[in-house]
Amino acid sequence: MKKSGSKEGEGGDTPSQLIDARINELSDWRGETLARIRTLIKQTDPEVVEAWKWRGVPVWEHAGILCTGETYKNVVKMTFAKGASLEDPSGLFNSSLEGNTRRAIDIHEGDKIDDEALKALIRAAVALNLSVRATRSRKPRNT
Repeated sequence: MKKSGSKEGEGGDTPSQLIDARINELSDWRGETLARIRTLIKQTDPEVVEAWKWRGVPVWEHAGILCTGETYKNVVKMTFAKGASLEDPSGLFNSSLEGNTRRAIDIHEGDKIDDEALKALIRAAVALNLSVRATRSRKPRNT
């Protein structure tokens, strides 16, 4: 198993394998929560790409970063890269609320994940990334 500082592809491990290893090494509620988040992301967006960045942070991407799954002693933090631009009618965002770009969901031991609300946020993040990419590709380039 790779250390948390492993880089993508180091030692031949794929990002998905590194995320599997992180879930297994936690072996407590944090691993279960990270695994549940991962499952919901993959169910919601079958085209999602898993990455391993910043010295051991699971990252999910589709036309850019959707979110990360950071694990700490008392919380699993799901940070949406463009969360400030997403509608959150269910009020899932409860952390990093002061910034102009990111928003996060801190999940503590015993917290229940609202699957449908989380899936709606994931779908919105994918749609936002795709709309930004489409806007960029339509702009004329200076020659």
